[in-house]
Amino acid sequence: MMLNSKSIGNKIAEARKKTNLSQAELAQQVSISPQAVGKWERGESLPDIMTLNRLAEILAVDLNYFSESFQRGTVDTMLYESVEADGQAYPADREPKSENQAGRSWDMSKGNWENADFSGLKNLSEQFSSSNIKNCKFTNADLSGLILGKNNIELCDFSYSDLKSSRIQSSNLLKNQFDHCSFIDTDFSRSNIGKCNFSGADFTGARFDTGCFESNEMTNTVLKRTSFKNTGISDVIFEGRIEDCHFEGCGFYKVKFQGAIILNTFFKYNRKFKKVEFSDCKVDRLTYAFLKNNEANLTGITLIEE
Repeated sequence: MMLNSKSIGNKIAEARKKTNLSQAELAQQVSISPQAVGKWERGESLPDIMTLNRLAEILAVDLNYFSESFQRGTVDTMLYESVEADGQAYPADREPKSENQAGRSWDMSKGNWENADFSGLKNLSEQFSSSNIKNCKFTNADLSGLILGKNNIELCDFSYSDLKSSRIQSSNLLKNQFDHCSFIDTDFSRSNIGKCNFSGADFTGARFDTGCFESNEMTNTVLKRTSFKNTGISDVIFEGRIEDCHFEGCGFYKVKFQGAIILNTFFKYNRKFKKVEFSDCKVDRLTYAFLKNNEANLTGITLIEE
């Protein structure tokens, strides 16, 4: 969904007129000044995404109506001759939307999103697939169950967001902020993840399969029942407590385990594992056996006595 102020302004004006609202009446419902509505309609300014959502509710259109890629021929099927209901204008043959119904039909997939603010939003699970998303904010958002496929996500801020039980497939994640995010039970498959900040993130039960994990910040990251399979891992420092984790068929380059406590963690068929550096790490007997079998350099590893 490409945001163009002139195009959006024209569509706001068109939908407003079809619902028989004046600029002043629309402004009152959005809690802004009539002058601000005038600036929108002239393309002099642009409402933020949450205001666009509110406008979609008031004007009885889908949020995608504001997209440049929206088919003009569908406008008339969405905006019928308006009728009055409870003093509010609605399209004919359509029931007024309740607050709980509003926004459920959002579909922002196959779009181009830049500089948008989705902070604090909810229920966005399947609505961004096959999209290019750059410089957007998703802070404190409920993105649990998010499904992404063939996405390019770059320079976005997801700090303190909930992405548990999500599926991220065949996507590129580059230079994003994911600090203190929840990735509990999230699947990453065939994805390239690079130069992201995962400080304080929770990867309990997360799975990485067949992709690249490169130059990511992992300070105070929770790794418990986390698995990396057939993944290229490079320029990464693992620290803290690593428990019940799984590394299988991975390629390692410039990887370091530093000050880590590694418990009940499985290592198998990992390439270039001899070059992995361990510094001031403590491991249990089972993990030590797996590391030794992988011909790891055991310098810097202390065995925890039971």
